[in-house]
Amino acid sequence: MGVTAVWKLLVGFAGRETNPACVPGRRFVAGSRRAWTRSLALGVVMLALAPVVSRSGVLSESDFKKVEAIKPLFQNLMGDLVQTSKRSDISSGDVDCVMSTIRELLQISEELSSYEYLITIEKEMTDFGENSPVKGVVKFAIEKSNTILAEERKRLVQLSDRCSRFPLAFGKTQQALQFIDTTTNLLNSIQVRL
Repeated sequence: MGVTAVWKLLVGFAGRETNPACVPGRRFVAGSRRAWTRSLALGVVMLALAPVVSRSGVLSESDFKKVEAIKPLFQNLMGDLVQTSKRSDISSGDVDCVMSTIRELLQISEELSSYEYLITIEKEMTDFGENSPVKGVVKFAIEKSNTILAEERKRLVQLSDRCSRFPLAFGKTQQALQFIDTTTNLLNSIQVRL
């Protein structure tokens, strides 16, 4: 049975009701039943059409979740670093190192923000398949993001070495490096499938 036939059948069923509005007290029930029947008809048509309009995108839902997981990791790390920098019980050397770590991470965030948009741009588009130009854009954005992360990781390793005599700050730079590594691994797991 085709989509058109299903639609005609459901519309015909919804329109076949007798005129219950003439019977007092049944007006609300008839209106509710009519609205329910229309909703049911719409739902069935949407299910019937779903295979036709389903998209085979470049990224899976799991990939989108991986990308979306990066932001909360970053926010938690930055919140922790800012709180640490405000503590009154740490040395000025620790504060300097933590502040340098914050600056490095802010630079990473600024540089990666446009590439994050390009990676997730697919969510705003429909009707494309395996040969979509979006795939090339996503690949490009992931490659550029990984390049930025690799460069920033080198700078954070140098910072970590400079801060190694301050145990608290050294621990915080290690957390920042772990964030970089986690982000790189997430992006690499997506890139492998492209």
